[in-house]
Amino acid sequence: MVSKMVFWGLLHVMLLLFDSYAADECEKMTDLNIPDSIAGTVVDVRLLFYTRANAFCGQLLSHEDPFSNPDFDLSRPTTFLIHGYRPTGSPPVWLYKFVEFLLVRSDLNVFVVDWNRGATNIDYRKVVKNTRVVAKKLTELIQKMLSTAAKNNLDKGAVLSSIHMIGVSLGAHISGFTGANFGGEIGRITALDPAGPKFTGQPESERLDPSDAKFVDVLHTDMDALGYRNLLGHIDYYANGGADQPGCPKTIFSGSQYFKCDHQRSVFLYLSSLNGSCPIIAYPCDSYTDFLDGKCMDCSKFGSAGCPVFGHDAILWKESLVKFGETRTYFQTNKASPFCKFGYKVDIVTWNKKKHWGYLTMTLQDGQQESQFELKHKAFAFEKYVETSLLAQFDRDIQPVKTITLKFCTAKSFCPKNKLRILSIRLTPLNSTSRPLCRYDLVLEENKDVTFKPIPCEDSNF
Repeated sequence: MVSKMVFWGLLHVMLLLFDSYAADECEKMTDLNIPDSIAGTVVDVRLLFYTRANAFCGQLLSHEDPFSNPDFDLSRPTTFLIHGYRPTGSPPVWLYKFVEFLLVRSDLNVFVVDWNRGATNIDYRKVVKNTRVVAKKLTELIQKMLSTAAKNNLDKGAVLSSIHMIGVSLGAHISGFTGANFGGEIGRITALDPAGPKFTGQPESERLDPSDAKFVDVLHTDMDALGYRNLLGHIDYYANGGADQPGCPKTIFSGSQYFKCDHQRSVFLYLSSLNGSCPIIAYPCDSYTDFLDGKCMDCSKFGSAGCPVFGHDAILWKESLVKFGETRTYFQTNKASPFCKFGYKVDIVTWNKKKHWGYLTMTLQDGQQESQFELKHKAFAFEKYVETSLLAQFDRDIQPVKTITLKFCTAKSFCPKNKLRILSIRLTPLNSTSRPLCRYDLVLEENKDVTFKPIPCEDSNF
């Protein structure tokens, strides 16, 4: 018994030593701190290289001779992951998970562009200037990739169209500067909440713009603070309107999360798209108000493909989005993963003699679980024989919908209780091809739940 215990003990120690040695061999992103930020850092660009063979162990790539690394295969597509401003000097918490998810999806060369020395500085203006230096370094590397492929007659060698740059905050503009250096021939730039300060109002040459790549997709999550408000790409996504994100703190008393949660949400939304299990559909619309009002649910302009999804698979809509020009889209999310919501177009026809203004609460049930939607951003008008269309988005997919509970409210506590007489209500799912559900002849007493079983709509083509 003792000998076995000694054997397993020695084996455990050997494994720990091996893990420690392996960890020492792996390159990590530069880790700095607040004193470094106060003192200021001089820009230094490090390239941490990952493939499926070393997905959890970064290798430092030489700027002078990047091809000395035998794992650098020019026949693979290449993705650059570029972080933004680092006021505290710490590495991004999402960095290595991002690399892992990218490599699960595709066989790639992944470069984490570590410019923490240069991004860590209390003086944001100096960091903005450093973005040009980083773009110059990336331009030089890509030029070496192209020239090496040409020199060695590699038929499947590096081409600009196979390069994808994913830039977060300032990293988005670094991607743009790099793409501009190649005349916009880079395949794709994904901008995750591009930085707004010092870039808002600048000409295209001084920021990211659609001409910087063959396809530029942009996500806005903090446009009223750290992010950029206006359109920057072929498609711009405004999550939850592009400003305040659900689940993020609303007061400064929440600490650092108050400042970074909305901005950082862009990364976590994109990470969820890499997983692919819960796609987020985006709807072209002129404003978030119109989107909430249910005025932007028509996806016919995209043909049989339907409205574009947000995230990694947006590239599937590249052809139509480039053709349409700059497209503004909106979607809503849950406050945590899974972020996707499940939407219904709700059409209501009433038969009250007088017009009623009010709000609706709708709950879907399948017998075991339920999901609720509150139409509360504004009061809607319900007028006799006039169809009112609403967008209802639920936090989960309830299937099959066995019962629906409705509640009507006018929010006028000192007025007589109203009744909303519904001639017909129709729920058309937006995320699937399931048949629409209907119900006819309902009476909703104000502030009282009414539960009913939906039936297939009479005019359904299913």
